[in-house]
Amino acid sequence: MPIALLIFIILILVILASCITIVPQAKAMVIERLGGYLTTWSVGIHFKVPFIDRVARKVNLKEQVVDFPPQPVITKDNVTMQIDTVVFFQITDSKMFAYGVENPLMAIENLTATTLRNIIGDLELDQTLTSRELINTRMRTALDEATDPWGIKVNRVELKNIIPPREIQDSMEKQMKAERERREKILQAEGEKKSTVLVAEGMKEQAILRAEAEKQAAILGAEAEKEKRIKEAEGEAEAILKVQQATAEGIRLLKEAGADAAVLQLKSLEAFEKAADGKATKIIIPSEIQGIAGLTKSIAEVMKEN
Repeated sequence: MPIALLIFIILILVILASCITIVPQAKAMVIERLGGYLTTWSVGIHFKVPFIDRVARKVNLKEQVVDFPPQPVITKDNVTMQIDTVVFFQITDSKMFAYGVENPLMAIENLTATTLRNIIGDLELDQTLTSRELINTRMRTALDEATDPWGIKVNRVELKNIIPPREIQDSMEKQMKAERERREKILQAEGEKKSTVLVAEGMKEQAILRAEAEKQAAILGAEAEKEKRIKEAEGEAEAILKVQQATAEGIRLLKEAGADAAVLQLKSLEAFEKAADGKATKIIIPSEIQGIAGLTKSIAEVMKEN
């Protein structure tokens, strides 16, 4: 085989191999034929006509993140600050992205800066610092509408940093310090108030417990005194009962022994003597006992004479 033929065959194979293109996942290719748009290749294997078709642009269909440098903006109350933004976007139409704008990233950056200046120009400093969500939403809506002809969809816009002037930062720091001190004093006063309330409640509980203890002690003392008096009364009643039983027993024995009236009167005299016990200063003697006493005296005199 001649060398020229071999070289020709190899060249043909190389050309055919270059005409086979595999598009990976999340990628797309814009194909032109003779300088005009032909089609957009998606994921898979594709073939092109040699020397006629060409890949005009490779497009990344993934969501992309672009962090733009800080932009100087002026608020409604004439305060200049620096704000940097982060834009999340995704290419939805490869043809429009390839032919819509020359430099899409530069276009988005400039559009972001102008949109941000317009929005911040309608807000005062305090509103700018406290309305991030509002600014993000308004910027996303404006950028999404502006980039739609370019085949780009803006999913999110975030304000990364808001940097006010140094004198404003110093003033804000002083304000924050004063606010922290005020909150600290309020918390300290609330703590002291709660402490005072707890102490008062503790003293109240102690007083209640002391009163309850004194009440219980008084009740127990009264019950003990009551029990003591009951026991004393029961003892006295039992003693009286015993005396009455002994007296009744003595009378019964005297009756059984056949004692006459004289003996009974002598027993009465002895009982009366025990009752007197030498402590009485005045004793009234019944007439019956006086008679027996006279009789006893007469008997004693007769016995003495004999």
